[in-house]
Amino acid sequence: MGMTDPVADMLTRIRNANKARFANVNVFASGMNTNIAKVLKKSGYIYGYENVKDEKGRPALKVVLKYPDAKSRVITDIKRVSKPGRRVYVSSDRIPKTLNGHGISILSTPRGVITDEEARQLNVGGEVLCQVW
Repeated sequence: MGMTDPVADMLTRIRNANKARFANVNVFASGMNTNIAKVLKKSGYIYGYENVKDEKGRPALKVVLKYPDAKSRVITDIKRVSKPGRRVYVSSDRIPKTLNGHGISILSTPRGVITDEEARQLNVGGEVLCQVW
């Protein structure tokens, strides 16, 4: 049986690995997950990502998490906004700010998967995938 929501699975794995202070975590490799990892890297929330194979030989995405010191985390929390049962779409003038600008919202737009700030600059709306702070 296939996975219903690979994006939610990726975010949950990152959230759990971050709380357990793992150095990296393997997630399901898909185009959307790769684009989300690209945005997280560009925004400075993770060190990087690479395509690998999991123990069964299936394609996976290795996400390298970022910790500034022994007691703090770069990612405080990740929240899935748009879900398979309830999609959340916004226009360019209604893009939500995460924690008054201290976090980011990741959107899927006609211009690709981008942050809320980039979507405001490009004046495009889209589906709000998740919020990271």
